[in-house]
Amino acid sequence: MGRVKIKFPTEKPLFQVIIPVRISDINYGNHMGNDSLLSIIHESRMQLLSQWGYTELNAGGTALIMADVAIAYKGEAFYGDKLIVNIYVEELTDRSFVLLYHITTHRDGATKDIAHAKTGMLCFNYDTRKIDLVTEELKEHLING
Repeated sequence: MGRVKIKFPTEKPLFQVIIPVRISDINYGNHMGNDSLLSIIHESRMQLLSQWGYTELNAGGTALIMADVAIAYKGEAFYGDKLIVNIYVEELTDRSFVLLYHITTHRDGATKDIAHAKTGMLCFNYDTRKIDLVTEELKEHLING
């Protein structure tokens, strides 16, 4: 079976956020469920955008839509863990970009890998239902933080 492999840049992340694992994130295996991880990725992206005064419906004069997602699960997360999400950007084009998410937690005196993920983000015009251009304002934030 081919595994999802995500390589992270060596430079400082574009953004870092800490998100606690909630009791509602825990599944019957007594660890965080895969659906909750996707939710945490979404929350992380919203906090990234929020720091610039953006939402997914207004990101510097355009809107965003997720075109694809890939997640490689690396370890279990449990209730009360604080997930450290480092977000990087790559593959910035005139209409899209990729966000990479390196998700870890600190437990038992060590940093533990929880997941590596990536989301392909398209700029999108919800009125015309067509792909849009990355605005210069959004591009500036994605490049310089």
